[in-house]
Amino acid sequence: MARWDTTQVAGQPMRIMLATPSGPGTAPGIVVIQHGPGLDQFMEDRVDDLARHGYVAAAPDLYHRQPADGVDMMARIGQLRDDEIVADVDATIAHMRGLDPRTGDLAVLGFCMGGRVTYMLAGARPTTWRAAGVFYGGNIMKPWGAPPTPFELTGKIACPVIGFFGLEDTNPSPADVDKIDAEMTRLGKPHEFHRYEGAGHAFLNFTNAERYRKEQAADAWPKMLGFLERHLGSRVTR
Repeated sequence: MARWDTTQVAGQPMRIMLATPSGPGTAPGIVVIQHGPGLDQFMEDRVDDLARHGYVAAAPDLYHRQPADGVDMMARIGQLRDDEIVADVDATIAHMRGLDPRTGDLAVLGFCMGGRVTYMLAGARPTTWRAAGVFYGGNIMKPWGAPPTPFELTGKIACPVIGFFGLEDTNPSPADVDKIDAEMTRLGKPHEFHRYEGAGHAFLNFTNAERYRKEQAADAWPKMLGFLERHLGSRVTR
C-alpha cells in the first residue's frame, strides 16, 4: 500500500506518495506525475500497481506550494511553473535514492497535466531517464512560466517515449499529437504513440465515470508496463 513520505524543496516540506516492492536490494524507480485532481485514489492505484510490478514508485505533490483547499483545479494548474516542478522532481529522486530497496534506473510517467510534465522532464533532465510515458498530455506547446515549452525541448530528449491519446480529446487534439509525433520523428527520437477511438481525455481514470473507458484503459496500461519492462527491467515482487 502507498504511504506518505515528506521531503524538503528549497527549505519547504513536500509530500510524496510512495510505494515500494518487498525486500531489500535495488529496484528500478518510477517518478509518477499527478493529474489535475492531484494525488487522489486514481494516482494511489497507479503507484500501488507499479510497486506490485517491482518498481519503487513515487508521486510528488506538485501543489505543495499552494493552499490545500478552496482553490479551483484549473487555477491550481495555472499556478504551476516548470522550473519549480523540475526542483520538485529532483528532490523526489534524491528521496528515492535513500530508500530500501534502493532505487536503480529511473523512468517517468504521468497523466493529463502529468503527461505534459513528463514530456517536459524528458527534455529538461535527459540524462536522468531510461524511459518516459505520456498519457494524454495537453499543453505541450505552452510554457508554464519562462520558456522553453516542452515541445521546444524535444531535441534534448534522450530516452524512448511512449504516448497514449484519445482521438476524441481536444487537449491534446489529434492534430497536436500529429505535430508532436512528426517532430519526434524528424529529430530521430525513439517513440511509439497509441491512439484510441471512442476515448477522450483521462480515459484511464476509473474514478471519473464520464471519461473512463474500460476497454481502452485495459489495453493502454499493460502496454505501459511492457514498455517499462523492455527499457527499465523490473524486480517482480513475491
